[in-house]
Amino acid sequence: MYLASDLKKGLKFEIDGEPHVVVGFEFKKPGKGQSLYKCKLKNMITGAQFERTYRSGDKFEKADLEEQEMEYLYADRDAYCFMHTGNFEQIFLTLDQLEDIIDLLKENTVCTVLLHNQKPIGVTLPNFINLVITRTEPWAKGDTATGSTKPATLETGLEIQVPPFVEEGQLVKIDTRTKEYVERVNA
Repeated sequence: MYLASDLKKGLKFEIDGEPHVVVGFEFKKPGKGQSLYKCKLKNMITGAQFERTYRSGDKFEKADLEEQEMEYLYADRDAYCFMHTGNFEQIFLTLDQLEDIIDLLKENTVCTVLLHNQKPIGVTLPNFINLVITRTEPWAKGDTATGSTKPATLETGLEIQVPPFVEEGQLVKIDTRTKEYVERVNA
């Protein structure tokens, strides 16, 4: 059990049987009465956000969350198959659950899958992944303006900005948190 005094940004707890995470937090101590904890909460299953105020005596159930390392195997229409790297069990996630990372997801990528009561509710990619450039314009010699970039399409379909010296077929490192180019990778 958590108490209201345990509330902080990033804390995960259950409300009506569903996991929620605190995404914003504000503490107020009025002149009289109990302390107030104003929280902005996000439902970890639906993504819905709302605000709620708690008093200092309120209690919360800890969310039954577990993270497991799994490998992305394949897509089958609207279902995406992940395999547990230890026991080889397979689970399926929907496009809605992967919406913000689908353009970085490549077969055989090892990810962290978040489970609530043994049901998958989300996926976290590694901070950096290596992908191949499938389409970009050729580099014009002498085009060395500092900070210049050009569009490039990755093997997953994501379009990013890369330096002018990056060419088709090259392997590049991508930051999955920002979806930005980091560096070329020597294969």
